[in-house]
Amino acid sequence: MGFGQAAGGGEGASALGGMTLAGLLRAIAAKSPAPGGGAVAGAVGALGAALAEMVVAYSLGRRDLAAHQSGLSEAQRRLARARGMFLALADDDAEAYGRVNELMRLPEGDPRRGGLAAAVEAAVTAPMSVLALAAELAALCLGLQDKTNPRLVSDLEIAGVLAHACARSAWCNVRVNAPMLADQGRRAAVLREAAGLVRLTGERCAWAEAGAGAAL
Repeated sequence: MGFGQAAGGGEGASALGGMTLAGLLRAIAAKSPAPGGGAVAGAVGALGAALAEMVVAYSLGRRDLAAHQSGLSEAQRRLARARGMFLALADDDAEAYGRVNELMRLPEGDPRRGGLAAAVEAAVTAPMSVLALAAELAALCLGLQDKTNPRLVSDLEIAGVLAHACARSAWCNVRVNAPMLADQGRRAAVLREAAGLVRLTGERCAWAEAGAGAAL
């Protein structure tokens, strides 16, 4: 799923996006299966996109970056879209895992458990989509190097670190949820694809991780 494609909705349509930060933290900390790690992965991706978007905002209109203005405007549009998509996917993940948890608590033989396969598929699809978006966010941050305000280099590095953290977090959720898929071939394919996306994101974020650890 790319930044220009439709997701579950924008930031304004997101239940998590409508919370205050304190409210979101309380919801995550509560003794409830959702929102949990999947929603956190999406929120981390949204933070990375927002921070990169700020870097771009401080780069637009600068005469020393005149050659990059068109690309920066496009990056701003894509990052704003990504921010909303990450939040929408965080909602999707919370809803999907909540549904799986609900159905798995039903006794064997309950006809309502017939919806479990679809619920599991949704619980795998949401973090896979977050992971794919994290890889795209990492590529976008990588492409903004040397094209943005040099005073915000640390902010762009943090955005890259967050993109990597988002991908690794989404991988954790895929790794846990994929074994619930009934089709063994589908399970293997999902895990291969997810592992490849994590590696790709790590490669794209190596410059940011190096910057973050430069003084260590």
